[in-house]
Amino acid sequence: MTTAVCVHTGKTFRTEVEARTHRYVLDEPQSAGGNDEGPTPYEALASALASCTAMTLRFYANREHLPLDAIDVTVEHDRQHAKDCADCVTHAGYIHRFTVSIRMTGDLTIEQKTHLLSIAARCPVAKTLASEIKIDEKLIDGASTIASDETTPVPPS
Repeated sequence: MTTAVCVHTGKTFRTEVEARTHRYVLDEPQSAGGNDEGPTPYEALASALASCTAMTLRFYANREHLPLDAIDVTVEHDRQHAKDCADCVTHAGYIHRFTVSIRMTGDLTIEQKTHLLSIAARCPVAKTLASEIKIDEKLIDGASTIASDETTPVPPS
């Protein structure tokens, strides 16, 4: 399945996002030179993880007829230099850490809550963030396309 999101920005950090039929704005806070008209890209990434976690828990609870009334998920994101991370395999660049805090409301046993917590890590966004990711950039310039690892234009397909 391919997912496409389109964005447009002008001379400021304000970025208009189009995802299917939905439109919203991302921006940087004023302290970073933006106008604070929307969440930052990292906040949007954290919200994708939080909402996917909640949706995964809701799907499973509904399927198993568990008495889960509400789910609140908070995601905190930070990064540190890889060389400063004692329990990390990577030793260059940055390590990004997402802390996912989940509150479940309902008449659930501790066993059900514990099992749901193990289900949370199965959310597709969490699995994506935990896997190897490859990003390919290409420049669309008039009638040609130039990939980031190419030096000559490629005719459009």
